[in-house]
Amino acid sequence: MTGGIPSRFDSEEMLDEFMSRPSEALIRDLEAVDGDIMVVGVGGKMGPTLARMAKRAVPNRRVIGVARFSDNEVKSYLETNGVETISADLLKPADIAKLPKVKNIVFMAGRKFGSAGSEDLTWAMNAYVPGMVADHFSTSRFVVYSTICVYPFAPVLHGGSKESDELGPPGEYAMSCVGRERMFRHFSLQHNTPGSIIRLSYAIDMRYGVLHDIGAKVLRGEPIDLAMGHVNVIWQGDACAQSLRTLRHGAVPTRPFNITGPETLSIRALALAFGERFGKAPILQGEERPTAWIADTNLAEGLYGYPEVPVSRMVDWTADWLARDMGSYGKATHFEVRSGTY
Repeated sequence: MTGGIPSRFDSEEMLDEFMSRPSEALIRDLEAVDGDIMVVGVGGKMGPTLARMAKRAVPNRRVIGVARFSDNEVKSYLETNGVETISADLLKPADIAKLPKVKNIVFMAGRKFGSAGSEDLTWAMNAYVPGMVADHFSTSRFVVYSTICVYPFAPVLHGGSKESDELGPPGEYAMSCVGRERMFRHFSLQHNTPGSIIRLSYAIDMRYGVLHDIGAKVLRGEPIDLAMGHVNVIWQGDACAQSLRTLRHGAVPTRPFNITGPETLSIRALALAFGERFGKAPILQGEERPTAWIADTNLAEGLYGYPEVPVSRMVDWTADWLARDMGSYGKATHFEVRSGTY
């Protein structure tokens, strides 16, 4: 990334500036794709980073963020950084119908936590809304955020799930995410619109994410469940950059990409690494299962190379951030859950 990698983050402003900094490769790829960019569902944890990064990469184009904006701070943050905003409730067809027809759509809307007991709403957000959006933007390119959870658990020793593998996840949340993918694939074929599906695995921000969860538990002396014994992680800035770059690589029908770091990481080893940095022995419970949600990243790595930020730097950053009590979103990833119920 341009400007070098910092040794630590002194503030959230410094973190957000670095995390949204576009790489030269991203700038080249977006310059090769015509049209403005609209981020639908921009109000989540990754949306503001991605929208700001897109605007910084192509400052002469419109970048628009769409969300309900129940948090006015997010709306203000985006507008301060040059991103136009539109307030909309995506469950209302009339709100979707009013959205401008923009050439490039990044779809990030979805529902995970709170799904148990409200499965109908989860399916509406994760399958019904995608169908309406995909149909409305019948002439647009799409980048659609999905999740590694659409796969069944993969044997840890076999290198992870490939994009060509059959889907078969546990739990209604993940099944509804398969529904999202199917809707965008259907309308991609109906309208001959190219798209990419981002099967994301654990983006890392200092304020949340798998590393934050593990490090915080080590620091507080809380037990860490080892049943989901392995994960992939990727720096949130790298995840956003790779996702935006897939605008050049979409296909008809939609083409899936596993976006995450290439390393299969041991939860035990990560806990021990944080323990070394904090001078505290982690409390580990249970034993690692032989399967986990692990992704094969050969496709993305062949296009984009190794992520800009390595795992060791993310662990160092997270440990430093937690030790200084620099802030948290207070939203656990629940990466250890194997039932698919959230």
